Amino acid sequence: MSLPQGFLDELRARVGLAALIGRRVRLQRKGREHSGLCPFHNEKTPSFTVNEAKGFYHCFGCGAHGDAFSFVMQTEGLSFQDAVERLAGEAGMEVPKPTLEAKAAAARQASLLEVVEAACQVFERALRSSDGAEARNYLERRGLSGRTVARFRLGFAPDRRGFLVETLRAEGIKPQQLVEAGLAKQDEDGSRLREYFFGRIVFPIADRRGRIVAFGGRRMGEGGPKYLNSPDGPLFHKGELLYNLKAAQEGLRDAKQRLLMVEGYMDVIALAQAGFDAAVAPLGTAMTETQLALAWRLVDEPLICLDGDEAGRRAASRLIERALPQLDPGKSLDIAFLPEGEDPDSLLRSGGPAALKARLEASLPLAELVWQEALGPIPPATPERWAALKAKLLGLANGIGNASVQESYRAFLMDRYYVARRPQRSFSKQAHRGAFQGREEQAPDHKKPDLEGQRRRQERECLAILLNHPAFASLHLEELANLEFQVTELERFKASVIDCLATGPELDSAALRRQLTSLGYAALLDQVLSSAVYALCAAARPGASEEQVERMLETVLADFAKARAVEAIREAETQVAEDLSEETLASLEAAKRDYEAAERRLLALAIP
Repeated sequence: MSLPQGFLDELRARVGLAALIGRRVRLQRKGREHSGLCPFHNEKTPSFTVNEAKGFYHCFGCGAHGDAFSFVMQTEGLSFQDAVERLAGEAGMEVPKPTLEAKAAAARQASLLEVVEAACQVFERALRSSDGAEARNYLERRGLSGRTVARFRLGFAPDRRGFLVETLRAEGIKPQQLVEAGLAKQDEDGSRLREYFFGRIVFPIADRRGRIVAFGGRRMGEGGPKYLNSPDGPLFHKGELLYNLKAAQEGLRDAKQRLLMVEGYMDVIALAQAGFDAAVAPLGTAMTETQLALAWRLVDEPLICLDGDEAGRRAASRLIERALPQLDPGKSLDIAFLPEGEDPDSLLRSGGPAALKARLEASLPLAELVWQEALGPIPPATPERWAALKAKLLGLANGIGNASVQESYRAFLMDRYYVARRPQRSFSKQAHRGAFQGREEQAPDHKKPDLEGQRRRQERECLAILLNHPAFASLHLEELANLEFQVTELERFKASVIDCLATGPELDSAALRRQLTSLGYAALLDQVLSSAVYALCAAARPGASEEQVERMLETVLADFAKARAVEAIREAETQVAEDLSEETLASLEAAKRDYEAAERRLLALAIP
């Protein structure tokens, strides 16, 4: 619901941002601000800053930014409304009343939550009763202790039609409430009310706040689907929740725990009993985009466990399709494949926690999985198939929404592609004694690059392109005019070239050189139009193809744009250090975007 801005401002002021964040982050005061290690990514040097006066936090490492509400939402996995209610309770403030419609909906939801909670207690009692003897034996055979059963509030729905309806009716719950809560359905002719769960072990499903909102049921005998979930309704949408989410969030307070995403309820429960307290599972469906987003609100890199068989590989392909478009800087996945025929529950029973830990430690980063799935078990054997693989890899990278991550994936995948395609050669010292002359092979001596000399060469190459191909230069006059050469004499020369082309766009190369000679640039023309320049830049030659010239000119412009962005980032970082504000941060982010745009332009030009 919409809340008054004045209320939100007052709540922010009462909470105190530094005090709120200080519960999770050890902050040190530095002048008007506080700093500490960022809670949203792993770092050894503090880059996380809290500006109490201006009411925001910012991490210069991962870019996390927000206020008190967003901090609670990100660290505790709450919605905005839930975050406001929690902070308001701590501050002793009452959240403004909602509209009549919203108030009625909230009351209805509260009523349904009471119905579902009552049903959960009925199922728990049934498991402890004589009706639940077979279910208790089954859980014992699966290795679950009584303490674990109680911790997850497991229950049993007896194989007696009408059991839940009659039991809850005695507690004053009406049949229509059971239908709305997803516990029963009406026959098509309206003559009878039928429960969804009977003859099944029942797994309560909690929402992000830990409230029971639905159930999953597992049959023990033959007939019907193995697992059955509550239908979607006012309280529950199976694609928008994760089983055990609230408890896993609590488990993550232990720094040694990782968020594990597994397939089923029994996997989660078995993991918790074995000491893996931060495990979650989808609710009878493949992992959805919403469920991945929920996991990323808790940790940067959840670890997903998949079966090592063909079904697990198909699940991996679906996971790639869902995950890539949502990737953000610092947000990714690790994937662990279990032995064929095993799931976390069975692996724990057969090999214990050590066997599972070994598999988890051998997990693959998402980027590596993307490469392996695209490459397949056998590398391409023909140029056409290599070309198809390249197109597939670029298509996968282009599907990533975040430009920075997309660029990084494109570079990673193309690196792997060219390494895989490169012939593998082995050199024998005996076979090549003449070449090596019996010496040990040594790594090449990479000297520190001469950046100043490189810039000077680049400026001469740019001028050579303009002089030998003025028609192409005329298409980019404005961009060329904005370039800033570091060599003063070359900067003046470039300005004169631009002036000549601006006033005489029809000039060819010979006419342009004659006009510049008349202006006193004969000596510089000899320096620029030299064999040394042509040797380093084929596109600068008079006979270069149009494609070469256009590509090189685009590259030169992108190089200069990147250099300007680097300078802008340095200036903006200095300004931020002197005065941390929304304006200086905006300038820094704009400079970073310019840098990323130049990098993307250069990368695109480098890929044929």
